[in-house]
Amino acid sequence: MATVTLKGNTINTTGELPAVGSKAPDFQMTANDLSTLSLGDFQGEKLVLNIFPSIDTGTCAQSVRQFNIEAAELESTKVLCISRDLPFAQARFCAAEGIESVINLSDYKKQSFGKDYGVEFVDGPLENLLSRAIVVIDESGVVRYTEQVPEIVDEPNYKAALEALMDG
Repeated sequence: MATVTLKGNTINTTGELPAVGSKAPDFQMTANDLSTLSLGDFQGEKLVLNIFPSIDTGTCAQSVRQFNIEAAELESTKVLCISRDLPFAQARFCAAEGIESVINLSDYKKQSFGKDYGVEFVDGPLENLLSRAIVVIDESGVVRYTEQVPEIVDEPNYKAALEALMDG
């Protein structure tokens, strides 16, 4: 169980992020077109999993904007923006913001990603949503970098995540 804070108040997640060097857990989530995508659909590509509570909060929205600009320029790299928002809300946000270089995935249907990756909140005001975290996965499906953001309202370390992509 990881412990993070929301404006200084402690909240807990279901577990820990996958270990660096381990095989990334498979997932099945819903894309904006309502299709189901799994980890296997991205085989052979580097992935940045940008995980957050909701697209409708300032920090979450900023992380999508930032990764849209920075990581999207890297070759053979996909940025997956993952939350429990409905695919309709994710699509609305990206259309309004002109964001085209990230792939939104929703864990609303199966609600297993948050448990499998240890990022589902188990208490506090954001219970059942996903914590803010980054997981970088290489072309072979191996976890190369993780960050559990300790304070929910803070942004992740974009530079460290991008460096992990370039090192891999």
